Amino acid sequence: MNGQARNHTRIQRRDLLLGGLAVTGAAPLLKAGGSPQDEEGYRPLFNGSTLHGWNRRTRSQAHPSLGKWVVEDAAIVGGQDPQGVGSYLVSEEAFEDFEFVVDARPDWPADTGILVRTIPEGNVGIQVLLDHRPHGGIGGYYGNGLGGFHAYQYAFNAEKDKDGRVTRLIPEAPSEPTARVPLDFAASVEVFLKTWKPGDWNRFRIRSVGALPYLTTWINGEKISELDTAQIKLPNFNPKAMLDRIGRAGHIALEVHDNDARMGSDRWAPGAVCRWRNLYVRTL
Repeated sequence: MNGQARNHTRIQRRDLLLGGLAVTGAAPLLKAGGSPQDEEGYRPLFNGSTLHGWNRRTRSQAHPSLGKWVVEDAAIVGGQDPQGVGSYLVSEEAFEDFEFVVDARPDWPADTGILVRTIPEGNVGIQVLLDHRPHGGIGGYYGNGLGGFHAYQYAFNAEKDKDGRVTRLIPEAPSEPTARVPLDFAASVEVFLKTWKPGDWNRFRIRSVGALPYLTTWINGEKISELDTAQIKLPNFNPKAMLDRIGRAGHIALEVHDNDARMGSDRWAPGAVCRWRNLYVRTL
């Protein structure tokens, strides 16, 4: 058995051992929107009033903005500042094996995401997609600075009412011009649409286990995706190089994307924001 296979087996065994507590025990409370702090082992990463424990980071030296990051109504609010320029908000703490819970409510369009196992700058890591914009994926994964792989089963556009509010997501085929890799598990698009709440708060629970992480994402208590990064096979992807780059423990980051020539304001609308609340973590 080679090293990657051993690592894969180890992750699967640990995942099974954790399953009774992390899945069966936690899902009803998390789905109902209760406080994860009531569950054994969870602790808050956000105090509800300040950005204590988090650092603002630029996306690139070409646009050295720390962005708009404020706290309003017990939620972190992130937006572009100046218009067209994004940034990251990165946890001061780093984590090895963990589960992270966060409620998110992005405007449309807003190209955001949740990065795990990221470096202190926030711009290299594995992103759980929250591309809440035309042709965007939600709940899959992207190798941010790690070979640029995309692992997601479906993308979405939006149907809006006369006031511009999103009333439902319309599924479509993925169209990102980057390397695609298969998910180890993907909920059907029908299951996703049934659990997703348009224009409302949606709870993400993200589990990362293993040196080459095995990732699982739930949304509103429904398992949406799994990815074993140790098994990714791409010409420009090297699992060992990924581990060397991100390390065994990584930070958590929230993203505000730049606009670009390809999508312009379809990537992030003028004045749009994403809101996050109820940020909790537990180590495994």
